[in-house]
Amino acid sequence: MVVKCCCFCAALLCAVEWGQAQGRRDTAALAAPSTAPADNQSATDPTAPAGGAKWRTPNVAGRNTASDTTAPADAQPPIRAVGANVSRQPIARVTPGTTTLPSDAGQEWRDYDISPYTARVTSTNRPEQAVMDWVLRETGYEAWHSEIPSVLVADHRTLSVYHTPEMHAVVAEMVDRFVNTEGESQAFGMRVITITNPDWRTRAHAMLRPVTTQSPAIQAWLLAKEDAALLVADLRRRPDFQEHSTPHLLVNNGQSTVIAKTRPRNYIRDVIAKSSVWPGFEPQMGQFQEGFKLEFNPLLSLNGKDVDAVIKCEVDQVEKMLKVDIPVPTSVSPRQRTGIEVPQMISSRLHERFRWPADQVLLISLGVGPTPVPPTPNSLGIKLPMISPGTRADLLVFVDNKGKVSSQPSAFPPGQPAATAYRGRYGN
Repeated sequence: MVVKCCCFCAALLCAVEWGQAQGRRDTAALAAPSTAPADNQSATDPTAPAGGAKWRTPNVAGRNTASDTTAPADAQPPIRAVGANVSRQPIARVTPGTTTLPSDAGQEWRDYDISPYTARVTSTNRPEQAVMDWVLRETGYEAWHSEIPSVLVADHRTLSVYHTPEMHAVVAEMVDRFVNTEGESQAFGMRVITITNPDWRTRAHAMLRPVTTQSPAIQAWLLAKEDAALLVADLRRRPDFQEHSTPHLLVNNGQSTVIAKTRPRNYIRDVIAKSSVWPGFEPQMGQFQEGFKLEFNPLLSLNGKDVDAVIKCEVDQVEKMLKVDIPVPTSVSPRQRTGIEVPQMISSRLHERFRWPADQVLLISLGVGPTPVPPTPNSLGIKLPMISPGTRADLLVFVDNKGKVSSQPSAFPPGQPAATAYRGRYGN
């Protein structure tokens, strides 16, 4: 027993000493510079590094290779790509830029104080965004994304611009139109009207002065305020006249106001076979928002005599639902079928910028298209000729500037606040 114990202890001691020696050899191998070729280079490759840091070289002569070279002492490490895989090296060569802004085109840095405007706008958390949007509309987006380095940034108090003196002249005028006291909240009258037959132009043609538009299907005219009132009164007497909204809008100069009137339209867009449910399939529902949305963004000139406005209008309507039979066989009913619906849509779009005298009325026609309020089917679900309303009509938008809000009599009942936007539903 004594002999067996001694033999066991001796064997255990030898195993421990062998493991410690093996660990010392592995540590020494890690500390020593590697002489093995990297990236499949041969051991005699003269470009292989003797050791030290690895450096990725750019492609040369169209070769997409990465070799190990010793980094220069004064070289900066490449910038790592930002993303989920932070260890990935960028394919393009990325180096830190200069510490000063280039001014080869004579660019200058100027800060514009926009706090007089942002302090009086409470309808949005970022009123400075409207200033930048109008600067971009006036100068063009390309002017800030060209070969000339430029900057356009704003906070609640300051608009910072880095560009040429010519561009600063345009920016300064736009900023003045916002901070000018004439640009206080304005009152606008906006009417959205549809006429089934566009022959209303016959009687009104003499009082309409055409305005150039960019969209081929859009027409616009200017009218005197007295003529506009007579035209609306004449349209009201027509049997196909329908007025959809006449809100009294209070609009901050340069800010957007939206008039929206929509309703959801549900339909079965697909079916999925499921043996676990009865009758062996599950319908997938879809929803479509029918109606119209009108966005109005005005900006007064410095003298307050002209109005610049960007008007966007979107009208979407499901003209009818097309039925399609889909086979959904089951073990109990191998010939079972069910129906899905595919919406047949009609849409109309307007996105234009207009400029007109503030003492006149702007009239816009979107042409004969979908009605903002789709007709409600009768109790029988049948469209009756000469009785059921049509799904298409000539959509007209009247825009009338009524001046400063402070100079207008209140159009709201006592105790009711004035709304800056109108968002309605059918039947309201």
